Amino acid sequence: MPGYYIGLMSGTSMDGIDAVVASFDENRVDLHATLSLEYENQLRQDLIQAANTPIDCPIENIGHLDKQVGGAFRDAALNVLQASDINAREITAIGSHGQTVRHQPDAISPYSLQIGNPETIASGTGIVTVADFRSADIAAGGQGAPLVPPFHDWLFGDSNKHRAILNIGGIANVTLLGSSGDPVTGFDTGPGNTLLDRWIRQDRDETFDRDGAWAARGKVIDALLERLLDYSYFEKSPPKSTGLEEFNLEWLTAHEVLDYKPVDVQATLCELTARTIASDVRDYAPSTEEIFVCGGGAHNPDLLARLARILPEIRIDSTAAVGLHPDWVEAAAFAWLAMRTVNNQTGNLPSVTGARRKVVLGAIHSP
Repeated sequence: MPGYYIGLMSGTSMDGIDAVVASFDENRVDLHATLSLEYENQLRQDLIQAANTPIDCPIENIGHLDKQVGGAFRDAALNVLQASDINAREITAIGSHGQTVRHQPDAISPYSLQIGNPETIASGTGIVTVADFRSADIAAGGQGAPLVPPFHDWLFGDSNKHRAILNIGGIANVTLLGSSGDPVTGFDTGPGNTLLDRWIRQDRDETFDRDGAWAARGKVIDALLERLLDYSYFEKSPPKSTGLEEFNLEWLTAHEVLDYKPVDVQATLCELTARTIASDVRDYAPSTEEIFVCGGGAHNPDLLARLARILPEIRIDSTAAVGLHPDWVEAAAFAWLAMRTVNNQTGNLPSVTGARRKVVLGAIHSP
């Protein structure tokens, strides 16, 4: 399907927005421009607070944040468009994931809330905007997440390989691509960077552990690791998805982490991310031959080294090795999903989310 699309993505790390201008052909994506736009510090703090303590965030605050995030997403779209050689009139649609502030797929009344007012994006860019991708899957009985596995399958699938695509954002999720004829599966394995980011911010007032250098200096606390691994989410069978509602500082401090050296806690959290990813790959895709990593965790050599030590028989590499830079996979995925939506094509995989059927995802907002 010819045309240009913009993809906008912000994950649970809440550090900013990734934006791409993309086009798609057969099983290939071409990126015509890319950029990351950081949230202003106050907006980021307000978003983190809204996600961490929703009981203290009145609906008026959510309304203001929705408009502010919509403005940030609009600006990201305009900036990435300016960085390309493409005119706004040539863009078929924008796919905006929005900013997740609450994800409750297992509640009595399941829902997933992404803010970032899509009308603000559509009217501010003059471009059709597709947003609210998760609700249709949840209405069909699914988790509403993860939504990128269909894109992973389309772009990275290889009928001759047992392959996994691992996205390590705030939450880590894995797409398991078997060889020809095997169903695609995928789910959230648990924390990716979120606990690492929250812990280093609390102890050292840094936004993230660059290159995993702090964690690399610490020693894994075996007793703490065992307590963390005993959490019920890690025992769940797919389909499953999670977020900051479960893995946050409150959850962490309940495990008596203040009794230990902070650097050793950081090392233990990094080991937790690696162990839970590896355990799920072995449990649900034991034939996996290679893992290709995207997301912020692709730039954490300490985390990748821990994963390689646990899974020495599996090749671990960046998604750049199979055609797409790890920083832009998710934004490209939402450009691709927008393309699916405006062409009235389904975008979810019931084998991933647990939905009763395939559905067209997202709501279309005209400028």
